[in-house]
Amino acid sequence: MPGPGEPAGEMAGDRASDPYAPAASVHANRGWWDASADGYQSEHGDFLGDSGFVWGPEGLDEADARLLGDVHGRGVLEVGCGAGQCARWLRTQGAVAVGVDLSWRQLQHSRRLDEVTGVGVPAVCGDAGALPFADASFDLACSAYGALPFVADVDAVMGEVARVVRRGGRWVFSVSHPVRWAFPDDPGPRGLVVRQSYFDRTPYAETDERGALTYVEHHRTLGDWVRALTSAGFVLTDLVEPEWPDGHERTWGGWSPLRGRLIPGTLILSCVNRG
Repeated sequence: MPGPGEPAGEMAGDRASDPYAPAASVHANRGWWDASADGYQSEHGDFLGDSGFVWGPEGLDEADARLLGDVHGRGVLEVGCGAGQCARWLRTQGAVAVGVDLSWRQLQHSRRLDEVTGVGVPAVCGDAGALPFADASFDLACSAYGALPFVADVDAVMGEVARVVRRGGRWVFSVSHPVRWAFPDDPGPRGLVVRQSYFDRTPYAETDERGALTYVEHHRTLGDWVRALTSAGFVLTDLVEPEWPDGHERTWGGWSPLRGRLIPGTLILSCVNRG
């Protein structure tokens, strides 16, 4: 995987403005996360913790949910690890956890938290669609809103996770709940009215003054997610829709107590590699 600069020849012709092109999503989202990592960690770091595993804005904690099962002595890959908070918590539980993230700046924050906590997370800069690991390297893989919402070719990511996770290993990941796509990304009353079709898979894209992509987020229906994971050889074993807990008053983007008590905001899919 290249460093923070754009690889020669990656963005050819008009692909820079095509949100469906896998390379365009990689390029745009690498730049966006490199530029936004400082602000993201400053704003959300207290909630995520330096060494904690939170599945989403609802605050579902892996310490309570145990969706990954017993991780002691297990090799774990965190896909889209950001500052490595989840992988760092897993290491405190005895897991041999490593991380991979597209953003070099997020990984700099991971190194910073290594020093703060004294718990080091080996992490590499890489694309989830081309994981820089050997076949069957891990017992299980996880991702808490990492990588998957931002990739155009989700089949490539599922295939890569299936390749690096041993047969019988678990793959658990969280994404924005697909139903949220039909509602405005607004935490207030405006966010309670359907504005577009749930079945409209047009990516959400931001561009600069030249029309080049600067951020892309991809929408998939629940059926799309299930088909993607089963096509890669995974078997769905659980589907979790965390409810908004009483007393949790945090607003994060379109997530809020108002919306969270009425519609699901996060989808967690747990599956096993049978490929």
